[in-house]
Amino acid sequence: MHIRYLLYSLCLIAVLQENVLGQTLPVGTPVLEDYYRRLQLLGKVDSSLSFSVRPLSAEALGQTNVFNPDGMWGIDSNLYTRPDGTGYIQALPIGLDYKLNGSYPYGWNDGAMVPTGGGQVRIYGGILAKYRFLTLQLQPELIYATNNKYKGMANSPGYGLEWYRAVGNVIDMPEYFGKTVYTRALLGQSSLKATFGSVSFGFSTENLYWGPGMRNSLLMSNNAPGFPHFTVHTSKPVRTPIGSFEGQLVGGTLRASGFPTSLTPESLHDELYAVEKPDVNRYFSGFVASYQPKWIPGLSLGIIRSFVVNDNDMKGFGDYLPFFKPSVKETTYLDGAGVERTSTEVRDRYGSVFFRWVMPKGQLEVYGEYGRNVKAENGRDWMVQPSYSRGYVLGFRKLVPLGFSPGDYLQLGAEATELSMNNTYFVNRVNRAYPTWYTHHVVRDGYTHRGQVLGAGIGPGSNMQTVSIAWVRGIKQIGFELERLMHNEDFFYMYVADIRRSWADFGWSLYGEWDFDRFLGYARIQKVHSYNYRHEFLMPEGNSFWNFEPQDRNNFLMRLGVAYRF
Repeated sequence: MHIRYLLYSLCLIAVLQENVLGQTLPVGTPVLEDYYRRLQLLGKVDSSLSFSVRPLSAEALGQTNVFNPDGMWGIDSNLYTRPDGTGYIQALPIGLDYKLNGSYPYGWNDGAMVPTGGGQVRIYGGILAKYRFLTLQLQPELIYATNNKYKGMANSPGYGLEWYRAVGNVIDMPEYFGKTVYTRALLGQSSLKATFGSVSFGFSTENLYWGPGMRNSLLMSNNAPGFPHFTVHTSKPVRTPIGSFEGQLVGGTLRASGFPTSLTPESLHDELYAVEKPDVNRYFSGFVASYQPKWIPGLSLGIIRSFVVNDNDMKGFGDYLPFFKPSVKETTYLDGAGVERTSTEVRDRYGSVFFRWVMPKGQLEVYGEYGRNVKAENGRDWMVQPSYSRGYVLGFRKLVPLGFSPGDYLQLGAEATELSMNNTYFVNRVNRAYPTWYTHHVVRDGYTHRGQVLGAGIGPGSNMQTVSIAWVRGIKQIGFELERLMHNEDFFYMYVADIRRSWADFGWSLYGEWDFDRFLGYARIQKVHSYNYRHEFLMPEGNSFWNFEPQDRNNFLMRLGVAYRF
């Protein structure tokens, strides 16, 4: 009850405040989103903004036009403005993103773009119309991908059956998005909202991003396309006598990809091992709340909860908002091996807590997120085994002024994400096993939308470490990045269990972001070396344990993008 009273109080405070601007900065906007985050480290953006509830509004960022942060072409760039100042129509940026994977899919947090081989293009643009408290944003996206075939896990000669049971049959994450080219036209970053003071509500298909992570977020990122949802959220921090609050409450529909787990001309594994999934949509409900104490400027503390359930397992209004008193229902389902079972665990549920501390004087931020995919039984359980079913993100960013060149900075950053099972699983697997992140035995399409994970793009059971260094001047930057990705360690330890066969990717990349008048551009080239691709090697000869022939692969990744701001 105390939580409900707090929410009512925040809404009342927000409604009493003045009306806000309608413009938002879509999640994943190239160049600009990262620029605003850097500005906060320099003390030029309100430090009470957590950057953990996105997309961000113009008012929260202290901008009249979020696409024109420096005001280089004046303030008014509207196509039409009402004479009485109660509304306007504005053209949103038009842009094109290009992505090329030479050998196999790599990369994430690119929204509606799909993880396939070959090249693909995303084209976007739109308009924003605002009248008094109503805002309509139309920003559709068009995706075209060559969808080249590659050697995936589903047709692995050694682990096909095991992969289906551990991954393919318990999550909708197809390796191939059809037999030919892939095309999609989506509503993209579109919404219809009403805004009163610091609170907005309405319908949206925008991408969301919850949590402070930059490369990964445990429960909500722009790794998948935006899903249709109703939303109630703060459009800027709500200030109270005890500090600032931000939050969002969402309910929406998740759809399946519509593609089989794997589809290759040379493999019958899908026909042999795939277990048909329920032909239903899923309902997503979740919220994020962030609090910044008045007495510790720059520190944000937050919580995230999310639930996914098959539509046919919902039986009442309480199933739409299951945060306080979720209903219990028994259902019959087929498990990953095709065996019929019953369970009352009809929801795929997750929870996390996070922090972010921005220190403008030191031009530094540190952040972290800790989550679980199985709730603790009680406080003692949480204290004794805090690593049970856990995942985490931990990172920092630091700007170092270059004294010999005023206005230039050296940017240092690092982030680590871990989703793999740990010793608490293997010790308790008989009596207290827990699922791989983003998979579920009843909700067998998992924590996905249109075939891509909603959370960390590295995928189920994977771990990642990233370090980067860059030269920064205003909106411009040129950088170098190293990253190491361990593929689905859960699958490795459960089914491969050979220390010589861990599948590890090591990659380096060069990237740059630049602006020229109204144009924004970015480029990234990346080389990735996969050690033991698909956990394979040629069997050793004789008695020498390490005498084997590696089956490594190399991949070249290129990303290019350009946008024009009106």
